[in-house]
Amino acid sequence: MCGIVGYIGKRNSQSVLLNGLKKLEYRGYDSAGVAVHTAQGLHICKSKGRISELESRLQDAPLVGSAGIGHTRWATHGKPSDVNSHPHTDIETKISVVHNGIIENHLSLKEELEALGCTFVSETDTEVISHLIARYYEGDLVQAVRRAVARLRGAYAIAVLSEHEPDKLIAVRWASPLIIGVGEDEHFIGSDIPAILEYTRDVYILNDGEMAVLTRDGAELMTLEGNFIARQPFRIEWDLAMAEKDGYEHFMLKEIHEQPRAFRDTLRGRIDSGRQAVVLPELEASGFDPRQVRRIHLVACGTAYHAALVGKAAIERLTRIPVEAEVASEYRYRSPLADEHTLVVAVSQSGETADTLAAMKEARTLGARVIAITNVVGSSAAREADAVLFTMAGPEIAVASTKAYTSQLIALYLLAIYLADRLGTMDPSDSAELLAMLEKLPLQAGETLAGAGLLQELAANIAGCEHLFFIGRGLDYAAALEASLKLKEMSYIHSEAYPAGELKHGSLALIEDGTPVVAVALQDSLLEKTIGNIKEVKARGAYVIGIAPEGDTELAKAADRVVYVPRSHALLSPALAAIPLQLLAYYAALARGNDVDKPRNLAKSVTVE
Repeated sequence: MCGIVGYIGKRNSQSVLLNGLKKLEYRGYDSAGVAVHTAQGLHICKSKGRISELESRLQDAPLVGSAGIGHTRWATHGKPSDVNSHPHTDIETKISVVHNGIIENHLSLKEELEALGCTFVSETDTEVISHLIARYYEGDLVQAVRRAVARLRGAYAIAVLSEHEPDKLIAVRWASPLIIGVGEDEHFIGSDIPAILEYTRDVYILNDGEMAVLTRDGAELMTLEGNFIARQPFRIEWDLAMAEKDGYEHFMLKEIHEQPRAFRDTLRGRIDSGRQAVVLPELEASGFDPRQVRRIHLVACGTAYHAALVGKAAIERLTRIPVEAEVASEYRYRSPLADEHTLVVAVSQSGETADTLAAMKEARTLGARVIAITNVVGSSAAREADAVLFTMAGPEIAVASTKAYTSQLIALYLLAIYLADRLGTMDPSDSAELLAMLEKLPLQAGETLAGAGLLQELAANIAGCEHLFFIGRGLDYAAALEASLKLKEMSYIHSEAYPAGELKHGSLALIEDGTPVVAVALQDSLLEKTIGNIKEVKARGAYVIGIAPEGDTELAKAADRVVYVPRSHALLSPALAAIPLQLLAYYAALARGNDVDKPRNLAKSVTVE
């Protein structure tokens, strides 16, 4: 949940570390710190608050040195404070550590170390790592780190800098993401690609149980047992501008506007127009046979779970295979009915979501075949799965997921059509029609963005409210769930989504004069019933904003205001509905003066349970 960086080379490390931390602030931003080996030895500067607070302190007392490590924190153990900020050190301040993850056995290790005379100054689990390394140091930092991490249980990505061996950085990964950047006479450590993309495009992606020993001149990869690993660096093709705001006020707004491109890139090369078929060579290469599948489980968390709900409807409707959409954090604990005839599809933007990875491992233990849908090449989910469908959303910096969510929908639509084609459960003419409409989505997404002005006006109308409700039926309900999540996480307005047909079962008691209700009504077959539900809330004083397909005239008769999106196939409508609803959340947050890219108490990648 935190972000770590490291540098060793020919530059002054302080500027590289601060720049990298700013690129990783989406991973956590309640405190930050750096450790730099200067001419006077190891020095640390850290601060509660945003990275700007740390930067201000460093302006007053800069640290000059060519090797350093840094950290931006999302608190798990110990409240946000200067003392709980990383880096952490041993008693003599000779060894410094930054860490992303959770050390599950830190309490027992702390008791053991205290009995040996160690004094702890923080409430964090990370501090045990620096003390352990110090206890094991006997002139060989690599060996000391190896012995220390052998005592740890949990998840960790660690970077270590020591005054004992200042020409060396050590990185270790277990169940938390970590990459190594390769430059000319310099090397980098990062939790994610944007942290180092300004300096290099060549990276090693560490696997679980691997460590890297970095010097200015080279990078050695090895297992925790000490066996050296020969591996070629991976070339990052992202344009640096993709990781910057590109003139937009916020990353979230930029990423909302990148959705037409993300749709197009995720579709590219996966539709054979001549055969009117979906081609997924990733699945073919894995030996996957859809005819062996008897049930499908879609596992995900948060926004990705809402994508899974849409995927469930699409796959069931097109293949007639029973599909369950599962909250990944609950999957392991309900004794899932999975076997060799079960396909498990794990959906995760980062590919590092801890609960989703745990669900994948549980599914594999039960004999299921596992497919990952993720945005990050080389991520843990990509390596854990039998096959991977990469979304092509590009880096998503804002904490609130926008283009990653809709790209997941595109990937799930492709998977649904692919399965139906292979199983023969779809009429070829229906398949051709659906594919044609799928290919139109990038253009329609661009058209949808043209309505931003109306969304800004509607957001101003609701910004002063403390409660808001979304309703919808069928796939519109799935869209409403995601819209409600976006609004609450961005604007901090209390928001709930309900199946429109359930209003009479209690929810109507919450409606009073002026209560805003957003009604998603893009399913023609359910429009009449949804309008009936709108009239129910209107009769109790609700202010209704409708989301309708272009050309519809009925919803306007029932709602106070209507936002229109291009008309598409009913199955595809959630991908278009998401865009105006994301804009509504964005502008509501802006109107309330919130930090749009970094909503309170949240972080981008939930890499701990």
